[in-house]
Amino acid sequence: MLQLRQRLDRPTSFFGSAAPALRSVAGHGRATVRVAYSARAQQSRIVWLALWMAGAILSYIVAALAVRTLAKNLSVFEIMSVRSASGLVFLLAVLAVRPELGQGLASRRIGLHFARNSVHFVGQIVWALAITLLPLATVFTLEFTMPIWLALLAVMFLGERLTLVRAAGIVLCLVGVLVILHPGFSSFRPAALLALGAAITLAFTAITTKKLTQTETTFAILFWMNLMQLPMNLAGSDPLFIARLDASMTLPLVGIAVAGLSTHLCIAEAFRYGDAIVVVPLDFLRVPLIALIGWSFYGETLDAPVFAGASLIIAGVIWNLRMEARRV
Repeated sequence: MLQLRQRLDRPTSFFGSAAPALRSVAGHGRATVRVAYSARAQQSRIVWLALWMAGAILSYIVAALAVRTLAKNLSVFEIMSVRSASGLVFLLAVLAVRPELGQGLASRRIGLHFARNSVHFVGQIVWALAITLLPLATVFTLEFTMPIWLALLAVMFLGERLTLVRAAGIVLCLVGVLVILHPGFSSFRPAALLALGAAITLAFTAITTKKLTQTETTFAILFWMNLMQLPMNLAGSDPLFIARLDASMTLPLVGIAVAGLSTHLCIAEAFRYGDAIVVVPLDFLRVPLIALIGWSFYGETLDAPVFAGASLIIAGVIWNLRMEARRV
């Protein structure tokens, strides 16, 4: 996890106030008091990490269901145009109410913002295409090759440590994913390469998001993402696609608008409470959840390997969280 001195330098969060951080006990308090305080602060940080990731998981699922529904009438570029435009409108409204948030937009890391948002743009398009072509559980499962790429990138570019406990937790989760995916190997679909490509781009996005949270507010990260990606999405859209929108699309449109923003808000805030290598295993919980949803709403196959894989995933997540909570 991030060392104590790194937590003291934590950047501001969405509304510009510093997120909770570990603080040393001032004065001449005994070492036992400092240790006890550190332990409580660590446990609190793990709780916040889990809560933000729960929000991210729910947002991912809502976004997938919205894309699946809207794809009947809109292209993936048009769907993502709605996501970017609605996110930008919301952020501008927040900025009008809280103009002091604009101070965080004057970034000297605009190049990193552009790199993150360009790669993420490609990733979201291929991810949305995969959602329309493959079973939901298959897309989410293939997406979880991401930790393989992320772990390597985090060690190389973020200086994070891949400890034995972290590696074992990730491996256990990956085994669970492979158990779920196994029936699909006998009938490989070329569309699966889209999900794998999305996994690589999401790993890069996660790494750059982690780097940006060191100096940027979450508001700034979200603002630049939506502002930069809106023209990218519109370039691939029918200029008159808005005319095809009707009342029957209201719920999925609201879903993609809200989830498109809340996903990145939750992920960015989660990265403030833990290393990327720790945050990502929590995201594995999406696989069993989306498998149940796919079975319930779309009649997608749900069998023993899904439950076996889900058990391994949950075990890996819980083990990783318990080990991290003991670190002080």
